[in-house]
Amino acid sequence: MLDRPDILNGTTYKIRPPIIDEAVYITINDADVDGVTRPVEVFINSKDMKNFPWISCVTRLLSAQLRQNGKFPNFIINELLETYDPSGGYFVPGSGIKVNSIVGHIGLVIKKHCENLDIL
Repeated sequence: MLDRPDILNGTTYKIRPPIIDEAVYITINDADVDGVTRPVEVFINSKDMKNFPWISCVTRLLSAQLRQNGKFPNFIINELLETYDPSGGYFVPGSGIKVNSIVGHIGLVIKKHCENLDIL
């Protein structure tokens, strides 16, 4: 497992899933790993406390996987994108992109972040 530096650079994204009343904030912190800038931890937060247990779990598992040594784990993004909500998902407001769930929406944010870092 990678040692966490004392200071990391990060970006916070705000999403507004139309299926809940509150915004969701996704902070992705990056670090240099073997000469490549890549995400090493993710924090997800919202005022919507009914989702707090799974948000906390996803945050911890994502960060633990991202801190593993070796190549960036691309599979994580696909797993998030392929997580389905029984209600059928929704279109991301203003984008025309359909996601399968809030978890899929989080995966889309992480995917775009990684594309901006040119690691996908």
